[in-house]
Amino acid sequence: MDRFNGKRVIQTAVADGIHKPQELIERSLDPAAPVYESGNASHAEGSEEKESGWHKVYKDLMNGVSHMLPFIVGGGIMIAIAFLIDGFCVDMNMLAESERQLFGTITPAAAFFKSVGDIAFGFMLPVLSGYIAMSIADRPGLMVGFVGGAIAANGKSGFLGALLIGFVAGYVINGLKKICTKLPDSLEGIKPMLIYPFFGVLITGAIMMFLVEPPVGWLNTQLNLWLESLNGVSGVVLGALLAGMMAIDMGGPFNKAAYVFGTASLAAGNYAVMASVMIGGMVPPIAIALASWLFKNKFTEDERKTAPTNVVMGLSFITEGAIPFAASDPLHVLPACAIGSALAGALSELFGCTLMAPHGGIFVVLTIGNPLMYLVALAAGVAAAALILGFTRKPVKAAA
Repeated sequence: MDRFNGKRVIQTAVADGIHKPQELIERSLDPAAPVYESGNASHAEGSEEKESGWHKVYKDLMNGVSHMLPFIVGGGIMIAIAFLIDGFCVDMNMLAESERQLFGTITPAAAFFKSVGDIAFGFMLPVLSGYIAMSIADRPGLMVGFVGGAIAANGKSGFLGALLIGFVAGYVINGLKKICTKLPDSLEGIKPMLIYPFFGVLITGAIMMFLVEPPVGWLNTQLNLWLESLNGVSGVVLGALLAGMMAIDMGGPFNKAAYVFGTASLAAGNYAVMASVMIGGMVPPIAIALASWLFKNKFTEDERKTAPTNVVMGLSFITEGAIPFAASDPLHVLPACAIGSALAGALSELFGCTLMAPHGGIFVVLTIGNPLMYLVALAAGVAAAALILGFTRKPVKAAA
């Protein structure tokens, strides 16, 4: 935000940019518009409210998640390619039980992809906690959060521990900053170089090792055991729930929560959950495109023109292509997409589909277990959502 220092800035909800863009433009051009002041948390209208409570927690969490995702995607696809190579080149039936444990590293090419992917994947938790802490305490929180996340990665608390310690690290640094305000000005230079790193790591490390790691490690272990035990009805229900969450707010808190749960399950070796999560995110844009083709009188000409783009975005696992439709007609679009996604996620679990890559949509089909039935599940979810949307939406008057 520092780049906007001294400029007129309007802070508002994302939906306002969709519904009333011209009004926002006029407000921003108004000489009376609030001027952004770097470091001033209350510089713009409504900012104090937006930066309080759960919104602040959500913003800090999303800062960690957004920085973590490239490591998950890059590393996850590399690991998936490693399994794919060994799957093509190695006959599992000819391997002893001990050799099967090395699957993904048996051939030299697979070993290369697996080793690089594992290294990239290994940064996931430190980056998550580090950037959560940085969002809270600025740059001094980054290193302390990294260390806390590394402890979680090397212990048993895993994703949940890294998530929690990121917030702890940020607030520890903020506490140290307040304490250090009483120090003489002559010691100003040693704060970021000595006091914050040493005492931050000392306090955060102690909290992590003795207070967070034991209970959260136990909880994380139980969660992984529960995921591994899922089958039949319980697995189908979880698949439907997560896939539906991917479509209910399309990039919002529910969508992000489901995706983070899927990637955490992927890191724990549960590939069925990620398959349900991704198929749930693919359904909405494709379903809206299909509905615009089947029910032309229910969509404007401009909306119908976006159909090819939405198909590509949906196949690429970019749910956000459906946001303009959801924002303009949420009462019809969101329920239809959520039902279709839930159906697709349930069928994915029912058919025993798995997914080793955390992103890529249909373009990582070779890393999908039982890919044919996965496409059937996707088609069923898309068809259901498109039909529900088409039959419930009112005709557009200008379409005639």
